Amino acid sequence: MAFLVLPLAGLLVRAPWSTLPQRLSEPQVLEALRLSLITASVATAVCLVLGVPLAWLLARTDFPGRRLLRALVTVPLVLPPVVGGVALLLVLGGRGLVGQWLESAFGFSLPFTTAGVVVAEAFVAMPFLVIAVEGALRAADVRYEEAAATLGASRFTVFRRVTLPLVAPGVLAGAVLCWARALGEFGATITFAGNFPGRTQTMPLAVYLALETEPEAAIVLSLVLLAVSVLILVALRDRWVGAAA
Repeated sequence: MAFLVLPLAGLLVRAPWSTLPQRLSEPQVLEALRLSLITASVATAVCLVLGVPLAWLLARTDFPGRRLLRALVTVPLVLPPVVGGVALLLVLGGRGLVGQWLESAFGFSLPFTTAGVVVAEAFVAMPFLVIAVEGALRAADVRYEEAAATLGASRFTVFRRVTLPLVAPGVLAGAVLCWARALGEFGATITFAGNFPGRTQTMPLAVYLALETEPEAAIVLSLVLLAVSVLILVALRDRWVGAAA
């Protein structure tokens, strides 16, 4: 416990509490916080659109290669984020497999842009959503869906009116975890999107930059991310306790 708690305690002890309000109101801090909140929220929306159907596919259908697909979904959880950023560059970069086609056909480039930050965050955060929603789908009682189907409801209507309300707590928990992971993403973001203030410099990147020049500013930014993490833990505590029971 000391090994886990003491580093956090050291962060609180060394924090410049007397100048905290002034440092939090600095333009570069507010800009990094604004960009982090926007990109993490957009990345979470992307994960919801893509991840919920994927979770349903893994939980409710049986097809060849399902175990392999589930393993591939969880790869970003164990993949070093920097490697994920390199992989994104090789696919979506200017000379990437898909990126060169996007640039030649539409004049659109993702690397080193705010959209690139969203892509990097969504790549590393989506497994949290998929795993949470898949678990909720497996725990849900399918008899309600079967009853709706026997009454003539289409598969989409059953999914929208029955399945989603049943697994809504799991979707919410997965979305919160996904948002938190996107907010704290560093490696894939700096590799794929760079570290440009006002465009791609999120809070973790600002912490890294401030640590080299102004350690107290890095501590302040770290406190903001720590506070967000604690709030998420408090919000999901009842769900985790209920799952453990």
